[in-house]
Amino acid sequence: MDSVVAERRLRTISRHLSPLSDDLASSQLGANPTAGEFASVQGYSVVLPEKLHTGKWNVYRSARSPLKLIDRFPNLPEVGTLHDNFESAVERFRDYRYLGTRLRPDGTVGEYKWMTYGEASTSRSAIGSGLIYHGIPQGSSIGLYFINRPEWIIVDHACSAYSYVSVPLYDTLGPDAVEFIVNHASVQVIFCVPQTLSILLSFVSKLLSVRLIVVVGGVDENMPPLQSTNGIEVVAFSKLQSEGQKTLQPFRPPKPDDIATICYTSGTTGTPKGVVLTHSSLIANVAGSSFSVDFGPSDVYISYLPLAHIYERVNQIGLVHYGVAVGFYQGDNLKLIDDLAVLRPTLFASVPRLYNRIYAGIINAVKESGGMKERLFNAAYNSKRKAVLNGKSPSPIWDRLVFNKIKEKLGGRVRFMSSGASPLSPDVMEFLRICFGCEILEGYGMTETSCVISVMDIGDKLIGHVGSPNPSIEIKLVDVPEMNYTSDDVPYPRGEICVRGHSVFRGYYKDEVQTREVIDEDGWLHTGDIGLWLPGGRLKIIDRKKNIFKLAQGEYIAPEKIENVYAKCKFVAQCFVYGDSFNSALVAVVCVEPEVFKSWAASQGIKYDDLGQLVKDPRARAAVLAEMDEVGKEAQLRGFEYVKAVTLVLEPFTLENGLLTPTFKIKRPQAKAYFAKEIADMYAQLSFSSEAI
Repeated sequence: MDSVVAERRLRTISRHLSPLSDDLASSQLGANPTAGEFASVQGYSVVLPEKLHTGKWNVYRSARSPLKLIDRFPNLPEVGTLHDNFESAVERFRDYRYLGTRLRPDGTVGEYKWMTYGEASTSRSAIGSGLIYHGIPQGSSIGLYFINRPEWIIVDHACSAYSYVSVPLYDTLGPDAVEFIVNHASVQVIFCVPQTLSILLSFVSKLLSVRLIVVVGGVDENMPPLQSTNGIEVVAFSKLQSEGQKTLQPFRPPKPDDIATICYTSGTTGTPKGVVLTHSSLIANVAGSSFSVDFGPSDVYISYLPLAHIYERVNQIGLVHYGVAVGFYQGDNLKLIDDLAVLRPTLFASVPRLYNRIYAGIINAVKESGGMKERLFNAAYNSKRKAVLNGKSPSPIWDRLVFNKIKEKLGGRVRFMSSGASPLSPDVMEFLRICFGCEILEGYGMTETSCVISVMDIGDKLIGHVGSPNPSIEIKLVDVPEMNYTSDDVPYPRGEICVRGHSVFRGYYKDEVQTREVIDEDGWLHTGDIGLWLPGGRLKIIDRKKNIFKLAQGEYIAPEKIENVYAKCKFVAQCFVYGDSFNSALVAVVCVEPEVFKSWAASQGIKYDDLGQLVKDPRARAAVLAEMDEVGKEAQLRGFEYVKAVTLVLEPFTLENGLLTPTFKIKRPQAKAYFAKEIADMYAQLSFSSEAI
């Protein structure tokens, strides 16, 4: 039915298409004689009406699969679950390298040692059988409470093979959130490392559903005594594996519609929400987003992005499909450069925060070198940029003289890079493309869509956007009249990004109310992000409808929660906390309590003509920030939730100046515009301070 309706739509639409920009082929829809499907040659997306006879033509699909949303890998349609995906990989790549680590059991670091796909399969079967040996029922939730290492992947494969539900747990949510997730998801088993075991034991009496804790890593004889606690059995990973090996059980394969994982994300109130993802939704997302990539067993990938986040999780599913070798970092971001030098990956995924550091590091090094080296770099960069923009091959001499040294920062062999989690500055994107000379794609997604919503198309030279729809989903923009965004806007349609298709999550675990808030009756997931369509069906993110937002490192921020904390500070009458996806720190505009402020100045012996002069005094800003830090510590704010710079003002936020709603909530878009200069100055100061360090 899906393809029949779409074909009728396309036949109608093909008569109404008008040419787009010159850099794209003529706007037509024609039959593809080899696939027997219609394909768009108007750009990267196809536009369809939401309903065949009525409604606006505002639904965008990938031009690579306009008639049918992708739900399986085209070359392996029998793969419908994560278990099928791994079994297929083991069959095709059994003796190829799979999981590698530099860390030895005794804590020392050496060269990478590898486990093959076949060896990982054997370990996976043993761990799954070990869980059955301990009486863990099929369908139980299994918690993973440690950072990236081979055992994380093996446990996840065991969950898929024996129909358990994996539940990632991670430190950035804090111990209270871990306790909440374990109880909310009724987690029966937790895999952890010695460090996280000690955290777990501090509140183990509150973990009502846990029956077994498995400790990963460390030499067995050096392991602290593992004793049953509160009726919870504690065993070493090696022991569980041995028990399972002796009592191997047949697989208990899941069905495509079974739950694969519950990924918890931080909510606006601070209570995490459990995103329920099925095997079919994850397979569809990866099958769609890797539609045109060409990876294989000769490729090497470094895993350091948190496996608890959907970005890295979905990367791993795709890497398995192509038989890629996955090397793990040591667990210390400060040693990542060393790991890259030893592993020399060919594929590299990251977030803007790291790419920004690479960019700043190179720029600063060039400036410091000065003289001939600086002139040589600029000549090489400008020459290569001009060639790339004109679609020509740049001279190889520039790589030999300049850029090969830069490529060595990532090991020297990277041929494909991706960026996600938050927006990457177009300037940085262009810089990376020129310096590294490889394919660099930026994507956009969320946990609720099993990751990728859209991604740049290979070969697309335009930057400053997040590409076309993942072929597993379709996108429409919905009017947001209160923010003056409409899908009829000229020259570019604008509105809230809504997503529908195979990759959309089943709902929030045990939370029908919040599920209904984001998924409407027609099955559209409302993302809360504001986008616009550029020519050629490229999506650009321009704003945020909801107040929750991401920092550059990908952490979610609920500003009202933080403002409520800082409201307890004696200096603070009102507070507007601001952050965005291009910066890694929060800043704030604070309306001060005049009498408290005067009293503080008197106690410090500070002379001033008026309060307007005092609020600009650096000593005043420092005192307010110090007091806010103390209040933040008491409230146990996470590190990225602390404000790093403040601007002090005397004028209150009011209805009259347009900064408050009738219910006395801050109008965030208006406040952002009102304090635009102050915000820019604070980030400039933070950037200057950072460079000075």
